Amino acid sequence: MWKSAERLLAATLLAGGLAVAGVAVAEQPGGKPAAKAEKAGTEKARQAVNVAAPAATTPAAAKTIALGRPALPEEIAAWNIDVRADGEGLPPGKGSVKEGEELFLQNCAQCHGEFGEGAGRWPVLAGGRGTLKSERPEKTIGSFWPYASTVYDYVHRAMPFGSNLSLSPDQTYAIVAYLLNLNDLVPEDYVLSKENFPKVDLPNEANFYDDDRETSEKAFWKKNPCMKDCSGEVHVTARAQILNVTPDGDQPKGNLE
Repeated sequence: MWKSAERLLAATLLAGGLAVAGVAVAEQPGGKPAAKAEKAGTEKARQAVNVAAPAATTPAAAKTIALGRPALPEEIAAWNIDVRADGEGLPPGKGSVKEGEELFLQNCAQCHGEFGEGAGRWPVLAGGRGTLKSERPEKTIGSFWPYASTVYDYVHRAMPFGSNLSLSPDQTYAIVAYLLNLNDLVPEDYVLSKENFPKVDLPNEANFYDDDRETSEKAFWKKNPCMKDCSGEVHVTARAQILNVTPDGDQPKGNLE
């Protein structure tokens, strides 16, 4: 039964292939095709099986889905507020040390102290010169920060705490001028502006340099790095209390969870 079914299926496929190829099948008595037609038809049927189906009608080009719109110049300007070390990105404006003192007392002193000495555990902004190699380094604008542009960018971007981006360029220039004066970097009558900003140098600038690990650490790169017992004996070189991050006083009571 299976053999008969296979023969019937083969004959059907052959006839269909011949029909696709445009070959007429002449039948002899007994229902068998002529030998010549059978030979030619078989070859064309084989070719017909490999002929690709007629291509479907090419659909119209799909529409481009437009999402959003080009950003407006004022929208780009609202995000493009970073300031580079060479002063690129600074807005037009100016502010004096005297104006900055008043603004600092109104907006900043509650956290940073009247003279940048820090209130409570809020950051200290002035002093600390020459302490970076000591056990208790004081990282301030005058002792650690690399560029005056860093001060402007941070004040403008993130301050006052809880009300960032509320200061105008003139107000930001004034506050930065006051902070520079607190660190003995500019005189009391100084007026900071976009034009003279790049001339202000901070004491620790020379100790900042480009990341050179691709050359300075290349000798340490190994194809098969050590993954076990590589550092030898470990020694504690500093404790949290020495680094001034552990509060002094009695231990807290109660459930700390």
